[in-house]
Amino acid sequence: MKTKSKNQMKTNQNQPPQTEDASGPARIRVLLVDDHPIVRWGIRDSLSRQSHIEIVGEAADGVEGLRLAHECQPDLVLTDIDMPRMDGLALTETLRRELPDIRVIILSMYANSEYVLRIIQSGAKGYVIKEANTAELLQAIEAVRRGDAFFSPDAARVALNQFVRTAGDGAAELSAREREVLVGIAEGFSNKEIADRLGVGVRTVETHREHIMAKLQIRSVAGLTRFAVTKGWVKVDPHD
Repeated sequence: MKTKSKNQMKTNQNQPPQTEDASGPARIRVLLVDDHPIVRWGIRDSLSRQSHIEIVGEAADGVEGLRLAHECQPDLVLTDIDMPRMDGLALTETLRRELPDIRVIILSMYANSEYVLRIIQSGAKGYVIKEANTAELLQAIEAVRRGDAFFSPDAARVALNQFVRTAGDGAAELSAREREVLVGIAEGFSNKEIADRLGVGVRTVETHREHIMAKLQIRSVAGLTRFAVTKGWVKVDPHD
């Protein structure tokens, strides 16, 4: 019986572990981040039946999720958007900076344009509506693990429609001054405070505000704030 040399043994020890063999696809290590225990239980129950998926940890908010991501080094993070302490978008942006090899899929109840565009900007590779069935979630996980992007059909349709509307509507382009006024509105400043900040009259700010609403076809402060956040002009503090 032949014995391996020390050099051969050292070489074998340095080789990465096998993640795929003839028995099935590569195992995918997943971290769940959602503040609803029942949701986590449902996802865990569905995914634990898949032999090639391993749930390596669970967290109830983004802060804990970030800690576990550093600790567990998963292949992929499944995270909700709305969570205490640090939301899913802030978590995704932080993971992109600190652990860029970890891919993120966002889970949400919503499929509106503001969420979809912010999710794309955050660096997430997938977006799955929570109402999706297990087959769609598995499809998303496997696609993102391969390096592809995956968006639920409803979310993809919303993003495409928003892109077409924005690309085809030249009136939606704001001037530099209008953008400054919009940022002030989104940050919660009054017309007078914005005027003082920009060194212009209150009436000038009011005029810019009217033009912004007309160009964007948005009539509420909440809507203007969402638009500014979607564009990345205003950052949302996850601790608020």
